[in-house]
Amino acid sequence: MSNTKPNPAELDFSGVAWEKSPFSGGNDNCMEFGVIGDLIAVRDSKRPEQTPLVYTRDEIAAMLAGAKAGAFDHLA
Repeated sequence: MSNTKPNPAELDFSGVAWEKSPFSGGNDNCMEFGVIGDLIAVRDSKRPEQTPLVYTRDEIAAMLAGAKAGAFDHLA
């Protein structure tokens, strides 16, 4: 198994079920997440036509752990 992530431009996102936070306020000013194979895709809800970014589950877990620990509070 390869440790290299695929190029997002080469993936088919048409079947992805996109989810956004219930805290987004419903103004399309948020990020959406979706599962594509073993990866997590992230896109801007205002620009769904743009190619999403993709991350491994380990990368998402590390980001969430940091957010829960307050590592990014200075950005808000």
